[in-house]
Amino acid sequence: MPDTDRRTFVAGAAALTAASASSAAAQEGKSAAGATTPAAASFPKPPFPVQRQPWPGLASKMTPRPDHGEQSYKGSGKLTGKKALITGGDSGIGRAAAIAYAREGADVAINYLPAEEPDAREVVALIEAEGRKAVAIPGDLRDERFCRRLVEQAAARLGGLDILINNAARQQTRPTIADISSQDFDDTMKTNVYAPFWLTKAALERMGPGAVIVNTSSEQAGDPSKDIVDYAMTRAAVLNFTKGMAKQLASRGIRVNAVAPGPFWTPLQVSGGATPEKQRTFGQSAPLGRPGQPAEIAALFVAAADPSLSFSTGQIFGASGGNGQPA
Repeated sequence: MPDTDRRTFVAGAAALTAASASSAAAQEGKSAAGATTPAAASFPKPPFPVQRQPWPGLASKMTPRPDHGEQSYKGSGKLTGKKALITGGDSGIGRAAAIAYAREGADVAINYLPAEEPDAREVVALIEAEGRKAVAIPGDLRDERFCRRLVEQAAARLGGLDILINNAARQQTRPTIADISSQDFDDTMKTNVYAPFWLTKAALERMGPGAVIVNTSSEQAGDPSKDIVDYAMTRAAVLNFTKGMAKQLASRGIRVNAVAPGPFWTPLQVSGGATPEKQRTFGQSAPLGRPGQPAEIAALFVAAADPSLSFSTGQIFGASGGNGQPA
């Protein structure tokens, strides 16, 4: 076959192969729209049933029930021997992080509100099933004295403290600033900003080189929704706190990172954090067309504390379903 004919044949075959692959991908896309892995194809998509729970809400009563990685997360020893305290560890993103940390070899203390005890008991059982130590410490983070006791108890019962995850948050939707009472504002600020400040101060008295603080922020820090402006303010404050503390603690060998989620299916939404209209379409505006499941962000909390990523401090690890980073 002459060279010119051979080149024509090869080009035509390549074009046919590409067209076939494109067609197959398009067909697969129709059946798994918004999926980035085979498992993600089965994650729930809007519309969601409208449901209401009193604050702070229980994951165990949500429909559909969130996936925290109970069945899917596989560890590889990245955090072997570490001792971690996770606030809001009973459900949602905190629960996913607790499961992941235990499966990566860490002992874990979780904090939660007393009303969340049913969810917390499930997390304790999951941690212990991995042969790791589980410590459950209920209490209200709006109280500075409790925050200090929480760190003291966690460190004493775990035998030290290597990782602090400031994850617990309060979010309540309000149509306008006029609808945000001073008590509302105070409760949100104390839970989302004061508590990480108090907990970090207490934890640093017990942390040495190699320790890590991981803060949970949000895409709301850079793109605030109009009906949760007080919550969005706190998420921006957390990003700033993360970057400043990373610089302050670098000389001590302590790293500080943040994880910034986009829309995730957690009790925040069903316990006052979203209007019924937003609940029905929750996550639909993300390029992936759905909210994230807590299982899909757990590995970022592992990465943020992984000793092998020792040059990563002051970093923002994002998971927004395609919406980009807040800062």
